[in-house]
Amino acid sequence: MAKPPLIEEFERAGQGHVFAFYNELTPNEQQHLLSEAAEIDLTEVDRLTRTLLAKGATAGIDLTGLAPAPYECRPENGGDAAAWASAKTTGEAALKAGRVAAFTVAGGQGTRLGYDGPKGTFPVTPIKQKTLFQVFAEKVRAAGVRYGKPIHWFIMTSNANHGQTESFFKDNGFFGLAEDHVHFFRQGRMPAVTIEGKIMLETKSTIAMSPDGHGGSLRALDRSGALDLMAKEGIDILSYFQVDNPLVRGIDPTFIGWHILRGSEMSSKMVAKAYAGEKVGHFCTQHGKNIVIEYSDLPKEYQEQIDPVTGALRYIAGSIAIHILDTKFIRRMAHGDDSLPFHRADKKIPTVDAAGNPVKPDKANGVKFEMFVFDALPFANNPVVIETRRQDDFSPVKNAEGLDSPKTCSDDQLRQFARWLKQNNAAVTTDDTGLPSVAIEVSPLFGYDEDSFADAWNKFPAKPAITAGLYLE
Repeated sequence: MAKPPLIEEFERAGQGHVFAFYNELTPNEQQHLLSEAAEIDLTEVDRLTRTLLAKGATAGIDLTGLAPAPYECRPENGGDAAAWASAKTTGEAALKAGRVAAFTVAGGQGTRLGYDGPKGTFPVTPIKQKTLFQVFAEKVRAAGVRYGKPIHWFIMTSNANHGQTESFFKDNGFFGLAEDHVHFFRQGRMPAVTIEGKIMLETKSTIAMSPDGHGGSLRALDRSGALDLMAKEGIDILSYFQVDNPLVRGIDPTFIGWHILRGSEMSSKMVAKAYAGEKVGHFCTQHGKNIVIEYSDLPKEYQEQIDPVTGALRYIAGSIAIHILDTKFIRRMAHGDDSLPFHRADKKIPTVDAAGNPVKPDKANGVKFEMFVFDALPFANNPVVIETRRQDDFSPVKNAEGLDSPKTCSDDQLRQFARWLKQNNAAVTTDDTGLPSVAIEVSPLFGYDEDSFADAWNKFPAKPAITAGLYLE
């Protein structure tokens, strides 16, 4: 029997070992292995082997010409109040025109939370225990009602959770959203390789494949046909956020307006770092370009530098993975000479030995390749960074306990609800941190930001008492 052409292609590329056990496999296993191999761009693997695995490729990051990136301060911190007001008006017009879609990167599992399932199905709200997906769905739905245009929502899953995610939405009636306005597509994958660049097997019949990083979202948007759908619907602005952050204002008219008024191809939100070593990326400029440098790559002495004028941290602008991207820019990044660089991550990768026996390494034995979405910034024309308040936009759920846990996120939601109530003259008792003395919850369908909450609250002819278990929808 003749070899499948794909096997011959792998052999010519020096990767024929991927099919070392092919003749031992069942027909179904053979087909599975071939389908995984068909996902792999052998030319790309060869290029990454030469550029990222060569001797000296792991040299430290270049810091020449590095400086903190400029950003638009909020009005209370010295920003131009008129410019912020103009941005809000401009963003609202874009929403009313149907130019904006939401985009959530949701390929992760809840493993670090001790939860078995897609992270988006994890419950996070203080009373109703709504899931992350439900919170976002209600925000998207409410914004569509507010601006008179239903908003399309694009959700990038992974091979590991795609089926579960789709089923979850179907089982919950898409949380009141029109089914044809919610679009799922899978993130791309890359094979793990040895230090020598040889593609690794996880078992005799499966390749060690892993997601290609959140930066892979740009080419996944293109390959999935999502960009074509946006063009058909008149959408040219995409609001990007990650699935672990229920506080995010995924539809923020002021942010959208800054993006439009500046003619930006990619815009970003920053928060002032809480302390020097906070584990967020740093917005910087280098050689005339905006970049983000991860906390693990920026030397401690840079992270701790103090601005002699303000007395604050010099590298204070922290990246919280909230961006707006032009759809034409996304397509250019997916197709043109400009493309996101891959990064290498040395990992312990379960594999098989030459005899096909399972190997569970106790130290890094291979390399995974991933892209970061913020690496698109240097390629974007007129990028703009705006300041946001942490309490308005950022309280992720990453860890089972401690920082960025379900408890800290629930408390931050309670603080937000209490703050909105106080701003509208409701009698709410809080501690010094703003945490209310009783558990309350506000559905995004009632209010998903300060403005929408105030509008809904002020429609009450008789205001409800702020008591334990109060739920507003």
